[in-house]
Amino acid sequence: MKILNTIVFLLTFSFFSNANAAAEASENFKLSNVRYGIEQVNGLDIFYREAGDPTKQAIVLLHGFPSSSHMYREVLSRLGEDYYLVAPDYPGFGDSSFPSSDEHDYTFDNLAKTIEQFLIQKNVRNYALMIHDYGAPVGFRIAMSQPEQVKAFIVMNGNAYKEGINEQTWAPITTYWKDKDNKELEQTIIDNVFSYVGLQWQYQHGTRQPTTILPDNWNLDFMKLSRPGQYRVQLDLFYDYQNNVALYPEWQAYLRETQPPMLIVWGKNDAFFPVSGAEAYKKDVKTIDFHILDTGHFPLEEDADVITTKMRRFLEGL
Repeated sequence: MKILNTIVFLLTFSFFSNANAAAEASENFKLSNVRYGIEQVNGLDIFYREAGDPTKQAIVLLHGFPSSSHMYREVLSRLGEDYYLVAPDYPGFGDSSFPSSDEHDYTFDNLAKTIEQFLIQKNVRNYALMIHDYGAPVGFRIAMSQPEQVKAFIVMNGNAYKEGINEQTWAPITTYWKDKDNKELEQTIIDNVFSYVGLQWQYQHGTRQPTTILPDNWNLDFMKLSRPGQYRVQLDLFYDYQNNVALYPEWQAYLRETQPPMLIVWGKNDAFFPVSGAEAYKKDVKTIDFHILDTGHFPLEEDADVITTKMRRFLEGL
């Protein structure tokens, strides 16, 4: 009987130990997996993706045009075990609210204010900012507003210098800044930038192997941009981009004064933001982990392995 009791005890102990271990493993698995949510911010539904334990070092991932938090899917899935990552969609992008331009003023000031409030409500503090394309003007505004919260920058084709703008590819937009009422110019921008072929080109141009780039990228973007009223929203932001250029000196002064740790991972074949934009950061930031990659405007599409490895090493050193 004693032997039988011992066996029952051991089996019971083993069962509950394994159950506890399984429950703990399941919880860890859930935390490291990508999760999705909506945060109400000033009457807007802000969609976000997140991964990892919120008690760990936070990384805020700010997307570019014409994308959404979808562009950070590899970063979220690869770094979720060790960091807390959160990637919101701006108003008018991805799965966030899309009020018409008559109801909402689409400027970079407003995008930044919305995302800053989103981070406050989510209690995301002391974070590293990963910025790409539009993520740069949004991120630098947030950093200027709350410098004590921004611990470091990961810059991926996110520009803050005039020399980082390709005058040739930007010519239609810079002309638009001077002639906003030119409907023919508007239509040219719509036909070339917002078309299915134009969106596909943005993802594939400058890549080593264009046929390996995930078509879901431009399919999703084209679907979102095809919603009634989207052209007006995006044209408003194109017009407002000139205010980002006007703020470049302030952002550069902020970098000189605060000297944030910075990792740069930049696709050198970017038709919009050439390598000169990456090099320009060296004028103001003394210590940069600097890497130029042989790819295009969306480096994560071809070099997610390289970028996430460099991110991990960089973040370990903070």
